Amino acid sequence: MGSHLLLYQLALLGLLWLCCMWHSAWPSDHAADLQRLPQPLPPPRKSPRVPKPFPGLTHKPHCAAWAQASEAPRLQPSPPPPPPMTSPRGRRRHVNTSQHFCPAPACRYGGWLGRGNITANGYPSSGPWRQLSGSQCRGDVLETPGTPLHGNRVAPDTLVWAIGAWAEGLGMRAVARVFGVDPNTVRAWRMEAAEHLKGVSRSCIHDLHVSPIQMDALFALRSAVKDGEVSEAEALTRLSRSPHWVWVVMEPVTTLLLTIDVGDRTLAMAQSFVHQVVQL
Repeated sequence: MGSHLLLYQLALLGLLWLCCMWHSAWPSDHAADLQRLPQPLPPPRKSPRVPKPFPGLTHKPHCAAWAQASEAPRLQPSPPPPPPMTSPRGRRRHVNTSQHFCPAPACRYGGWLGRGNITANGYPSSGPWRQLSGSQCRGDVLETPGTPLHGNRVAPDTLVWAIGAWAEGLGMRAVARVFGVDPNTVRAWRMEAAEHLKGVSRSCIHDLHVSPIQMDALFALRSAVKDGEVSEAEALTRLSRSPHWVWVVMEPVTTLLLTIDVGDRTLAMAQSFVHQVVQL
């Protein structure tokens, strides 16, 4: 009887010991929860963003102005100036001809200023302009070549005032009525003045170094819309019928107009206009 009781006690102690061992070895719910917590993911690696091309700009458009400039022959360096000419005989010249040049392209002194090859011979036929003579090519020319006054028999004051009135906004027919000339004559004066102004601008505005420039294409009817003279719907209707736009490039610091042109609002016109700016 005593031996059975001892065996029961030993078996009970063994079971208690096994329960303690299982309890210590079995993970608790808190530890399991800690193990089940999600680990923070590493930040994703940012791949470089490649800009997507816009539709229609996947290739460089053809530029007729650039192609023409690249195919044009390169300018040869200008030859050295010819030696100045001095006349040891005769009296001293009283008319300053240093700002005149010989316009003959075949003359060695053609296009050169202040080389002493130009002499003044007076006023032929009692006209308003002197006659200049080239000592090298023996050619005679009036002192107005390359200007709107060359070849015109009109008085210089009349021509200047007529062009000024037209530039201030007076109509071509109104200018013709005021100065008593034909409208076609005023049109010819305007074209000659425009060509002369283009040449003067080309000789004065070049080799510019400007950082900010403003480019825009404007339609002349926008001012009328702003003043309320026409409605926006009427302006759009007129705009659809008239393709002429004014292309302007301005340097905003000095408000210098680098170039101005009138034409269609097309890609070819834009490329030609930008090419003009690059040449400046």
